[in-house]
Amino acid sequence: MSPITPATTPADQDGRSTRWAGHREARRTELVHAARRAVHRHGPDVSMEEIAATAGTSKSIVYRYFVDKVGLQRAVGQAVVAQMHTALDEAARAAETPRDAVRAMIDIYLEMAEASPNVYWFVTRPAEDASGPLGHFLEQVAELVARPFARVIATPDAGRLADVWAAGAVGFVRGVGEWWLTHRADPDAPSREELTERVTAWLWTGPVAGLVRTRPAPPDHPEERP
Repeated sequence: MSPITPATTPADQDGRSTRWAGHREARRTELVHAARRAVHRHGPDVSMEEIAATAGTSKSIVYRYFVDKVGLQRAVGQAVVAQMHTALDEAARAAETPRDAVRAMIDIYLEMAEASPNVYWFVTRPAEDASGPLGHFLEQVAELVARPFARVIATPDAGRLADVWAAGAVGFVRGVGEWWLTHRADPDAPSREELTERVTAWLWTGPVAGLVRTRPAPPDHPEERP
């Protein structure tokens, strides 16, 4: 008589668990993409019903993958953060000069906001949460922005000064970008390209001019006269 063996082995169970986990993750990614499309179409106040309709499913199915709308919002934010961080990193590495790197990163940030203001407001308008995707993203952006600045500072504490400047620069660019989103339809509002150039000049010329190693001005320099 043949020995009795179990219908499934631990290896079979592990295989099924892996396949199910992969399927669940793929479905979750699909829902995040659908949510992003729904937000783009309907605005940051999009309902879960509208998100489910865009995904071609029911609201109850969406809730199987996300506890609530906040959870879905966080997931969309994480997707936006990952995409934007990659673009910012590539821009910083491809730039020929530190100033070009800062300019490219400012342009990418504004371009992302311009491409879909609804998605931008959806992922950024909640109360600040340092542990959320936006807070983590801003920290990552500050690290990227600090790199080109640190390359041209001629002081012993270049790294720390770069961190401080980058944190302020990111907050400034975010504030300017959000102002521009709400005023870009005004007749006298600057274009994205114009705004990028202005913000780059404001951020770069001010602090860098005072910290980059330069030759001392001659004694009779007009700015040094009492």
